[in-house]
Amino acid sequence: MTPLIFAFKLLIAVPVALVLALTAIWYIWESGNTVLYDSFAQKMFAGLENYGLLAIPLFMLTGEMMNEGGMTRRLINAARVFVGGFRGGLAYINLLANMFMAAIIGSATAQIAVMARAMNPEMEKEGYDKGFAAATTAAGGLLAPVIPPSMMFVIYGVLAQIPIGEMFLAGVLPGILLAGSFAAVIFLVGLVTGFPKGEWFTRDEALSALLHCLPAALIPIAIVGGIVFGIATPTESAAIASLIAFLIGWLVYGELKPSAFIDMFRRTAVNSSMIIFMIAAANVFGWVIIYEALPQKLAALITSVTSDPLLFLLIVNLVLLFVGMVIDGIAAIILISPILLPIAMNDFNISPYQFGVVMCLNLTLGLLTPPVGVGLYIASSMSGVSAGRILKSLWPFLLAVTIILVLLSAFPWISNFLTE
Repeated sequence: MTPLIFAFKLLIAVPVALVLALTAIWYIWESGNTVLYDSFAQKMFAGLENYGLLAIPLFMLTGEMMNEGGMTRRLINAARVFVGGFRGGLAYINLLANMFMAAIIGSATAQIAVMARAMNPEMEKEGYDKGFAAATTAAGGLLAPVIPPSMMFVIYGVLAQIPIGEMFLAGVLPGILLAGSFAAVIFLVGLVTGFPKGEWFTRDEALSALLHCLPAALIPIAIVGGIVFGIATPTESAAIASLIAFLIGWLVYGELKPSAFIDMFRRTAVNSSMIIFMIAAANVFGWVIIYEALPQKLAALITSVTSDPLLFLLIVNLVLLFVGMVIDGIAAIILISPILLPIAMNDFNISPYQFGVVMCLNLTLGLLTPPVGVGLYIASSMSGVSAGRILKSLWPFLLAVTIILVLLSAFPWISNFLTE
């Protein structure tokens, strides 16, 4: 009965956090083990007693301060210095700026919203197809869950009980590979459609753009460098990054006004609390998973089909693709990790880092695929282009992600190289 209740609540669009908590309550009542009610609140709170979760609101706050402080615009200008003169230069600028932003924001939806406001009007003004401009921006958002720091990696690391810093390192090579595949898509589409010719900055303009960007570049350097060199934990790096963003936006660029703080803190609190509540609810949902022995039952079913790790990952990819189409990526990570990760590690000897990168990237595809497609509809509303028109231009990028997912599944060293 419990699985039916769980599925029914998901189908009628009950918020995932409530689905998890209410399913646990129903299961306790149905099983007759009502003594668990006494520790229900304690179990929820215990799910939040993890230092790594502090990184979530801190990374969100860093992104808010960057937007308000004018740093996003300066990073885009810096990207123009390196790729702006190529044919289709603005498309490459969009991609490179998305890489910069992915190393700061860590959230695909936030990144799509920010970059759509900044890049889509510029691309349309220079003659790019509106659908392609929106599709390029939306695809660039897929870099956020892979290039560190990634909010999904933080949540996965907490659930998998692995070092978040090493999880970040696992995403470096896949993130570069994914960005390279998107550049190849832009190049091939440009050959077919004929992009507008870009213009290089003059030497003085290039120097000016790079100099103005240097303070903003301290933020990704502080985040990634602090983690890679062991100077700071991911949470400490997030705190340092938010402090740097505040100081640069306020004192250096002069665009971050104290009057904007209340709205920034409110947005950060609302957005992060939804995620953290889901994690707390997932902790009590763990009772259902434990008492029903779901990982063990699923493992027995899958191992009866195959003993090949690659085939297992391909099956998981297919399942996750459908899950990501109907459930938000972060919610899906919280739901699925406790079930599939033990099977991957214990029955197929798959590294938790490889599995985490594959799962996070796959579930993020759901942001750009109907029927949920939150990222797709954000790109649509920001650009004024229909979701169908964006999808028409988006499919080459989605094909590139599919190829990268197969490579990540087939070659574990891509994810594990920097963690070993």
